Amino acid sequence: MNPVKKFHLYNLAMVAVMLLSALGAASALAGDTTSANETAKLISISTGQGLGFVAAGLCVFGSCLGAGIAVGRAASASIGAISEKPELMTKCLIMVGLAEGIAIYGVVIAIYIIT
Repeated sequence: MNPVKKFHLYNLAMVAVMLLSALGAASALAGDTTSANETAKLISISTGQGLGFVAAGLCVFGSCLGAGIAVGRAASASIGAISEKPELMTKCLIMVGLAEGIAIYGVVIAIYIIT
């Protein structure tokens, strides 16, 4: 099988698993015995708050996706560099840590958006 097709098939499978787990969580929450009016009283958010939650989710999604790509490339390059020159290990770990910091920045911005 072509590696690109295999990659896309893997991504499609992961999206399907995430959607099924979200549907499972939604159905578990929907099995509650409270009426619709009681639920509306408990969960009353404005459209602006809802869009804020969507923006926070997109912020975390984008930053984690970017961090994953950056860590993958930095770590693979680091392994090659460390195999040739073991004294580069500290510098390589710093580079991988900086790439991971992108995800942390996204989470911090998402917290700022929600609060």
